[in-house]
Amino acid sequence: MELGNKIRQLRYKAGLTQEQLADKLGIGAQAVSKWENSVAMPDISLLPAISETFGVSIDELFDLSSEQRLNRIENSLDIEDDLPNDVFREYEEYLRSQIADEGHKQRAVDLMAYLYWHRMNAAAQKVKQYARESIRMAPSEKKSQWMLAQAERHYVWDWNISNHTNAINFYRELADANPDTALPYYYLIDNLLADHRADEAERYLEKLRTVEGASPVMCSVYPAHIALARFDEKTADSIIEGLIRNCPENSGILFEAAQYYAKKCDYRKAVDLYELSYEKDTDRPRFIDALQGISDIWQILGEYSKAAEAYGRIVDSCRNEWGMTEEVELRNAEKEHARLLALAQG
Repeated sequence: MELGNKIRQLRYKAGLTQEQLADKLGIGAQAVSKWENSVAMPDISLLPAISETFGVSIDELFDLSSEQRLNRIENSLDIEDDLPNDVFREYEEYLRSQIADEGHKQRAVDLMAYLYWHRMNAAAQKVKQYARESIRMAPSEKKSQWMLAQAERHYVWDWNISNHTNAINFYRELADANPDTALPYYYLIDNLLADHRADEAERYLEKLRTVEGASPVMCSVYPAHIALARFDEKTADSIIEGLIRNCPENSGILFEAAQYYAKKCDYRKAVDLYELSYEKDTDRPRFIDALQGISDIWQILGEYSKAAEAYGRIVDSCRNEWGMTEEVELRNAEKEHARLLALAQG
């Protein structure tokens, strides 16, 4: 249904004349007549007021299909740093209605998680701002420091808090229930390795190797991390160096080797391997993880001009390889680039 016809239908349903609707919107009655006769379209700035007057969402004014509305929600979450409360509630209510529809349930559940993650992340930014301010004023008090640690996912000393048992139990159950799906195995093995549960990680790696579509790169790299989890650094290094020698053109192997050395604080070697992995990556657009690793290492080493240069390349990739114009990722990359340039300039 065209927007003009939709406005006419809603006006009739609300029992309003064209003049009464115009008065509510602060416009002339002739404008409403033009909308309803498809001579003109409402100015975009009036859409919130029109939707409020009729008690419908903006999406409902345009009679968007379910798929279009789900796409609109996803695009909005991709672009906006934060959502006004009324928009958040509108999305939340609509997604709940779609969860009841078997045809859209999986995507609606996925977007509901994204919606709450988006709100959580936006709230975390505010926690960081105010907790840091509080800590600077009272550095001996623990409460705000704990909140900052949670918001920024800081390392926690107490093993009973920092261990990954909940994640391990969830992904073990998921892997056991879906033995032919590779992704749960990666998360399970990663969390097992983080807790140095090497024997269990090795058992699940053997299962992963039998799964069709399992990543050859990860199946090759995991044994080094299992050896490292057993504190056998010599064996771990030997495995990684063998992979580098045997696969000098494999960007995935080179990236994982860079990750390995970064975790060992062998930063110069990690930077060289990150650069090489980015150079050898033939896919377009390329993921920017290697450039982020390079920037992080230069920041650790206090080389802020080099860190800024790496982030400048990230901004360039976002714009020219990924085609971003206003996405959150691009804006965040631009902010980080500016921050690093300011540090580099003293």
